[in-house]
Amino acid sequence: MLRRCYIRFIRKVNDRKGVEGQEETRKAFDFMLSYVGADIASGPVWMEYIAFLKSMPAANTQEETQRMTAVRKAYQKAVVTPTHHIEQLWRDYENFENSVSRQLAKGLLSEYQPKYNSARAVYRELKKYVDEIDWNMLAIPPTDSCKDQMQWVAWKRLLAFEKGNPQRIDSASNKRIIFSYEQCLMYLYHYPDIWYDYATWQAKSGSMDAAVKVFQRALKALPESEMLKYAYAELEESRGSLQSAKKLYESLLGDAAETTTLAHIQFIRFLRRNEGVEAARKYFLDARKSPSCTYHVYVAYALMAFCLDKDPKVAHNVFEAGLKQFMHEPVYILEYADFLSCLNDDRNIRALFERALSSLPQEESIEVWKRFTQFEKTYGDLASMLKVEQRRKEALSGTSEEGASALETSLLDLISRYSFKDLWPCSSKDLDHLSRQEWLSKNIGKKVDKSALSNGSAMTDKSTSAPSGVSTASLKVLRPDTSQMVIYDPRQHHGTTVPSNTTTAILAASNLSNPMATVVGAASNPLSNPTVSMVDGVSSNAFDEVLKATPPSLSAFLAGLPSIEGPAPNVDIVLSICLQNDYPTVQTKKATSLPSQRTAGPAPSTSDLSGSSKSHPIPSNSSFRPRDRQLGKRKDQERQEEEESTTVQSQPLQRDAFRIRQMQKARGGSASQTGSVSYGSALSGDLSGSTC
Repeated sequence: MLRRCYIRFIRKVNDRKGVEGQEETRKAFDFMLSYVGADIASGPVWMEYIAFLKSMPAANTQEETQRMTAVRKAYQKAVVTPTHHIEQLWRDYENFENSVSRQLAKGLLSEYQPKYNSARAVYRELKKYVDEIDWNMLAIPPTDSCKDQMQWVAWKRLLAFEKGNPQRIDSASNKRIIFSYEQCLMYLYHYPDIWYDYATWQAKSGSMDAAVKVFQRALKALPESEMLKYAYAELEESRGSLQSAKKLYESLLGDAAETTTLAHIQFIRFLRRNEGVEAARKYFLDARKSPSCTYHVYVAYALMAFCLDKDPKVAHNVFEAGLKQFMHEPVYILEYADFLSCLNDDRNIRALFERALSSLPQEESIEVWKRFTQFEKTYGDLASMLKVEQRRKEALSGTSEEGASALETSLLDLISRYSFKDLWPCSSKDLDHLSRQEWLSKNIGKKVDKSALSNGSAMTDKSTSAPSGVSTASLKVLRPDTSQMVIYDPRQHHGTTVPSNTTTAILAASNLSNPMATVVGAASNPLSNPTVSMVDGVSSNAFDEVLKATPPSLSAFLAGLPSIEGPAPNVDIVLSICLQNDYPTVQTKKATSLPSQRTAGPAPSTSDLSGSSKSHPIPSNSSFRPRDRQLGKRKDQERQEEEESTTVQSQPLQRDAFRIRQMQKARGGSASQTGSVSYGSALSGDLSGSTC
């Protein structure tokens, strides 16, 4: 928008200047398009530029030809630039070429058709990344807000696409990448990583001068950024501009009171790389007098002299000089000990440890004692090993709550002596067991909660004497309370209890249109909890009301169901109860019409589980005894009642084909011998009868 306002101003100023003014306007268009012509939203600018070229007057044929050539070049640049108006520009270009010469248009359009297709494909992919960017974002320093982080990610994706897209149109000049970085910096102006990426890309592309300019702009934007100063100095040093790099290092040093230790160390290394050993030594002598100098400078210069200059004597002198000033620093003592280990100077190592331990406070000597004992375990004899270990216990006994118990020798001390890196003279199980025993011995005089011991939550003492390197994760294992375990029921929701068999069946029968299906399903559920008497706050009084409203036959059936113990009920027991019980009859009026129905034809029977319906005639010969007649009448009454209440069971019982066949054979054999009528299997729903 700003560029278009600029070009409108130029056109307004130059409108009255004739040909000279038009030429100035054309140059202004070229200047503007060199910066924003690669923008995805630059389509209107290209169209305005082409319209301006078409409007230029032509006094003769030569000027007309020049105008047409300028318009053609503008079109050819526009149709290979992925913008929102690329398709409109291509249509306008086709019309323009066809209006000039159809024969010439055919060749030119066929030449630029593949380039246009490629640019259009790039545009469709580019649009996905552009749509994620907030173009109204303000250039503010980085924050932890989600919005700023998402915008940073969106810009990084766009830049990665521009740098890695193989279909990029202007890969030779890299204008699109440069434009994308410049656009990004308008919003992420205070992000040092964007500046660094931009400069690094310029350097890798071969534009070292452009990379230097980017770093200079970055330091103006972020003058306090040490990271960018080191990066800029590295670039200058890599291309041989040592004086420029040295000035950058000196700017990092700045005021002596504000100079960081890291700046001293990095400048010593720079001087050693480029000006030699003497220049580095001279600056070290000056730096050690600075109030901001710490033991890090001594360690860095001593190791540089030892490793690079191959001069262990100078390194030893530097460490000794620093020891006078930094004897109270345990880390410096350990660095000095490592240096002496490289020299195989075990005598001076022991002397160093003794000097340090005699001056360090008890709280700060823990790591030094640890290194001393480790050194003796690795390189000392058995007597010195045991002696140093005992001295360490005596010295550190006051830092722990155990007191005298810390002086005792345990098996863990032996494990620590005979271990090496990740190799242990015992299994991890034994090590865990010993660690627990160590904790118990330390807390033997304390009152410990039994639950803490069973759950392992108390085994988190940081002062345990387990050998170094042993993971204490096993000491924090939480074990479940097995006394609260119950049988899992998938129907049970979080925060509710599971009703008993009888309660579940009663509630289901009172609320569902298919009570028998619910009852059978509840009775056959092996996961129900028979000990619960409350369901979601329903009291026993509510259950009594439900029982009163339950049909007598259903209540009798429920009352006869056995209580289930274990994961599954005994099917044979349930079937025997169902076959032997005589359930009361409710609908006596309808039962009186059953004989006529029975004589008219076979009585229908609905299978409870198998889903099949079969008709079974009742024998009507003279040998049918009165007792059998009564049983058949009662069976027909029950069958009629079941047909009126339910037809399909919603929760079928589990089928065991082998058990069904065995039971059928057993009942068939007994019926043939006794001549009695037996009711059908509760699993198959059949009614069978035989006479002798």
